[in-house]
Amino acid sequence: MLQSGGALLSRRGDRLAGVLLQRLLHSGGTPLGTPPSPFHVDTFPEERPRVLITGSLGQLGSGLAHLLRQKYGQNNVFMSDIRKPSTEVASKGPYLYADVLDFQCLQQIVVNYRIDWLVHFSALLSAVAEANVPLSMKVNIEGTHNVMEVAKQHGLRLFIPSTIGAFGPESPRNPTPNLCIQRPKTIYGVAKVHTELLGEYYYHKYGLDFRCLRFPGVISSHSAPGGGTTDYAVDIFHQALKQGAYTCYLGPDTRLPMMHIDDCLRSVMEFMERPSDSLPSRTYNVAGVSFTPAEVGEEIRKSIPNFVLNYRPDPRQAIADSWPQVFDDSCAQRDWGWAPRYGLTTMVDSMMSDLRPLYHPRDGGDDYTTTRGEDKARAVA
Repeated sequence: MLQSGGALLSRRGDRLAGVLLQRLLHSGGTPLGTPPSPFHVDTFPEERPRVLITGSLGQLGSGLAHLLRQKYGQNNVFMSDIRKPSTEVASKGPYLYADVLDFQCLQQIVVNYRIDWLVHFSALLSAVAEANVPLSMKVNIEGTHNVMEVAKQHGLRLFIPSTIGAFGPESPRNPTPNLCIQRPKTIYGVAKVHTELLGEYYYHKYGLDFRCLRFPGVISSHSAPGGGTTDYAVDIFHQALKQGAYTCYLGPDTRLPMMHIDDCLRSVMEFMERPSDSLPSRTYNVAGVSFTPAEVGEEIRKSIPNFVLNYRPDPRQAIADSWPQVFDDSCAQRDWGWAPRYGLTTMVDSMMSDLRPLYHPRDGGDDYTTTRGEDKARAVA
């Protein structure tokens, strides 16, 4: 009797499973319990990957999502973060809640949305990380462990950025080669070296397709300055246009490598699209241009002659003094054809052109620039 009852339950269970499977198939493959998305999830051939970007509400995420969606389809690129997106962000493509400290959450997203590439931007930046070491260790180390393990388990192509902060005062500073002693003196840098080495280990041990680019300071007009040591090079443009003056927290001769955001995002696209077996290394320096606060101030004065630049170094000066002054990216140039397009002059022109309408809308954003006969699209050494 028990046996036949068990068989009856088994048959009922089979029928229930069949019903659930039919519901799943008719729902477009979305597992039950998954919140409905307003975006239809397209099915593309393998050459059009499905990409998840963590920490996508930061400086780089929206821009990279835009480029990826242009190439691989709007609904195959999933932005994610732990904050509510703006209406504009939410209207442009799929957006998900993703806490990188929640391993199960990451697993569910990767499985439910059939992710192929994972771009991990979630991090606390240098100055913010120094102010809250315990939190930075959780986000920048534990979060990276979770992302790397998910990528390993599901065979993803994984990109995690590193930074000039991964080097220390013992590193060669001018130029800083791709492979040298690092030994950073900040928790942010320590976490990035940890990421680089663990990614290399996972590549050799498990075959994880791990990829990493060491970025210099990233200059962008699309987001407000954050907690980075190089963020003066963004804020200086806002303050120059807003009030004609800026007080810099680094000294006038503090040289650091920088990169325009267009170059930065393009480097990620080009690097991620390279076949894995064509990359001799898993981690590369990428560079744009190196300059000091005094040098960028002089460029700004070509457009705003009365611009006043003052200096009041704070604890970020010590961080900057331990970082590279010039990045050697010859390995990236050789191995996958990297070439920056923005130098100091073209970078300043771009920032002023983009930001001026925010502060002087009646000027139209075009009448302030000096004519220098330079094309923003060409490379400047």
